[in-house]
Amino acid sequence: MARGNRRLSRDSRYGKYAGGPDPLAPPVDLTEALDAIGQEVMAGYSPEHAMREFLRRGGRDQAGLDDLARRVAERRRELAQKHNLDGTIREIKELLDKAVLAERGQLARDTEMDDGDRALSELQLDSLPASPAAAVTELNDYRWKSREARQDFEKIKDLLGREMLDQRFAGMKQALESATDADRAAIQDMLGDLNELLAAHARGEDTPEQFDDFMAKHGEFFPENPQNVDDLIDAMAARAAAAQRMRNSMTQEQRDELDALAQQAFGSPDLMDSLAQLDENLQALRPGENWGGSEQMDGEQGLGLGDGTGVFQDLADLDQLAEQLAQSHNGSQLDDLDLDTLAKQLGNEAAVDARALQQLEKALHDSAAVKRGTDGSLKLTPKAMRQLGKALLRDIADRMSGRQGARDMRKAGAAGERSGATREWEFGDTEPWDVTRTITNAITRQAGEGAGTPLRIEIGDVEVQETEARTQACVALLVDTSFSMAMDNRWVPMKRTALALHTLITSRFRGDELQLIAFGRQAEVMDIEQLVGLEAMWDKGTNLHHALLLANRHFRKHPNAQPVLLIVTDGEPTSHLEPNGEVYFSYPPDPLTIAYAVRELDNSMRLGAHTTFFRLGDDPGLARFIDSMAKRVGGSVTAPEADDLGAAVVGSYLGSRGAGGFGGGGLGGPAGFDDMFGRGWGSWSA
Repeated sequence: MARGNRRLSRDSRYGKYAGGPDPLAPPVDLTEALDAIGQEVMAGYSPEHAMREFLRRGGRDQAGLDDLARRVAERRRELAQKHNLDGTIREIKELLDKAVLAERGQLARDTEMDDGDRALSELQLDSLPASPAAAVTELNDYRWKSREARQDFEKIKDLLGREMLDQRFAGMKQALESATDADRAAIQDMLGDLNELLAAHARGEDTPEQFDDFMAKHGEFFPENPQNVDDLIDAMAARAAAAQRMRNSMTQEQRDELDALAQQAFGSPDLMDSLAQLDENLQALRPGENWGGSEQMDGEQGLGLGDGTGVFQDLADLDQLAEQLAQSHNGSQLDDLDLDTLAKQLGNEAAVDARALQQLEKALHDSAAVKRGTDGSLKLTPKAMRQLGKALLRDIADRMSGRQGARDMRKAGAAGERSGATREWEFGDTEPWDVTRTITNAITRQAGEGAGTPLRIEIGDVEVQETEARTQACVALLVDTSFSMAMDNRWVPMKRTALALHTLITSRFRGDELQLIAFGRQAEVMDIEQLVGLEAMWDKGTNLHHALLLANRHFRKHPNAQPVLLIVTDGEPTSHLEPNGEVYFSYPPDPLTIAYAVRELDNSMRLGAHTTFFRLGDDPGLARFIDSMAKRVGGSVTAPEADDLGAAVVGSYLGSRGAGGFGGGGLGGPAGFDDMFGRGWGSWSA
């Protein structure tokens, strides 16, 4: 149909969008989530834990799981504290008192009544027991003089029948408010057929045709519109279990009263017999429902049997939501959240918040920031590590700016002689552009846009001139992972430092060879993902000897590179490797342990390593030891605060490159560092 001829029907209606994600919702912003996850990972938590914690806390403008769980708990507490369970008994007592009062008035007004009969009736009314159930039983044979009183008394039996049915079939109390004998017979017929259907299903003898025939005959009693017998049983069992929990929550006196009154329902015990059989069938078919729970209900507002069952269903819904929001089971996902139930219990706003969290979790899984490892756990991807490293470098640049005299160090270290080849520009490249190839690429891309189109150079057009690969520096960063590093809150600064240096070298000085070596009771070469995800280690021991062995092996693998040795520690060596490979530990430090470490440091010096110690802490003995070690090999010592460790290590590395004369040119000062990372390094992207 042509646009101009479109018309909206007068019967058009707009409803809630239910076709999947809201098409008008803004895209999920991962920046805040990834920042928070990165910080948690740096603090030693796993990416899985970090993501869960962010989803639990939420963001600046996003409610988290904890907030939704709090609202669920408040709603549950409100229901339990607001209600009590004597609503039906109270309503029956009110009808009974009203009937007795009307009867007394009739007895007083009836002047034609025999005085003996009047006295006998008044005596019968005066001697009624306090128990409503017992009073109703005694009045069953009473000959009412007041038509109004008799009608109120009959309402009691009708109320009991409707309440009993409302417990099993929601809405039945209102639907049967003016029930006729034919209506009651239809209900009794439905209960008989229902129990036959359930019994046949329990024996495995029911058929789809039997269910269809049942629904065709009695479907009006089931607004849920079950599609098969299992749907029917699920719906009825959930409500029947709630009714049983309500009964369990009553006092013994309340249960006794209702049991006695129940036999009066609709003036016949047949209803109760049918309902008892129904409950028995449902409990046998769905034993996994919570049939044994109870609640403390001591509020002011009385609940009838039907309304009370509804409240107990609400409590069950809230308990289920609380479990879903806890995400405490292995493999739990936010997709497990029942948004319809959440909207029913807490309102549409809560469902919107939960849906936003679901979308955020999915976006995190789908992003290039986290991935599921072979063991099923989440891991930060290399891209995420780079983004986190960039943020750390930006922070280091801020710390270094203005702290030292600014020098003009804007030339990147030479990577080698030009080879004559070109390649597409990548982030971090410092090689000069090949202008001819770049402009040619732009012209080729725009060839089909017609004459007169302005030439636009896009990032994909840029090519740089290839240079011959040439290793400039061979760097070993040795980081202490002994228990004192974790105990004295140096664990996170250590990992931030390692990641910042790794990011700097892999993005700006790709010709340099970096090895990360963690040393506690023994030493280990680690990749950056392993080190960043390393949880705090509480083993005693500082095996500098083993770490230096690994560093020297790294230096020997790159004989044409300038060795740079960076050692971060807060303690003297207390362990070393024996010739048989066993670890020897002693505190206070054994002279042999010190000798092993000194011997291997001498080997580093003979390999030509520029050595810098980064001493953490104020221990005088450690200071004397490190000063003597540095003096022995012509190295230097820096004693930064933990928060300044990254700036100290990165600054030392850049200074070594500039001062050592390897690689030609350098970026040794903060001005050059700011120039390198002055833009685009301060935030995450997905």
